[in-house]
Amino acid sequence: MREWITGRNPVYEVLRAQRRQVYRLRLAQGAEIKGRLAEILRLAQAQGVPVETTPRAQVDSLGENPQGVALQVADYPYSDVSAILDHARARGEPPLILGLDLIQNPQNLGSLLRTAEAVGVHGVILPLARSVGVTPAVVHASAGASEHLYIARANLAQTLERLKAAGLWVVGLDLNPGALPPQALPLDAPLALVVGSEGEGMRPLVRRQCDYLLRLPMRGRVDSLNAAVAGSIALYLCLLARQNRATTSS
Repeated sequence: MREWITGRNPVYEVLRAQRRQVYRLRLAQGAEIKGRLAEILRLAQAQGVPVETTPRAQVDSLGENPQGVALQVADYPYSDVSAILDHARARGEPPLILGLDLIQNPQNLGSLLRTAEAVGVHGVILPLARSVGVTPAVVHASAGASEHLYIARANLAQTLERLKAAGLWVVGLDLNPGALPPQALPLDAPLALVVGSEGEGMRPLVRRQCDYLLRLPMRGRVDSLNAAVAGSIALYLCLLARQNRATTSS
């Protein structure tokens, strides 16, 4: 199937990543060809992508906040778990994998993917059902970061079991008072971090695969965080733990 990616940053990252088949680029009439838009046009021309100039209303109808540009592409190219582990191995790093259980809001998924790419996550696992996939809205919300990630769709509980057999620890974000604080956990180890949905959290089968449960410290009156915010904080805690380990070992 074909779909439209809109917005200057998402379109730019799709072209830069070169992981999807690209069919055509649409520019809104009157758009100034400068800055990021000029970079988009340069990449499209270098890759032989047909460029069309159409009335702005036609571009605006293709997706959220298109900023005068839209790119028609093939579906998102999902990866698999083996490729994620191979990616970590090729980088010579202990694997850091993000598992997302029942994240259904495209904005939340996009935000988590953007953070995952920023901290150097080697791959993301999405469930096969009851979870949003990498749709154009998710690409837009991630500012195109999704295009640079290895993302697999699989049975999450079974995949976590497989990752544990490959030597990874599984840490699930949880609000339970018995969950451990970040400093008590091996966040610099080969790790799969699991984030559940706001409403349900992790499903029981997924929770049972966790070696540890992580609770973020809270000092305010609000007793919980949005899944995207909590997951992003936890990812940065993993990054800091790894950086500290690298500094200490050197």
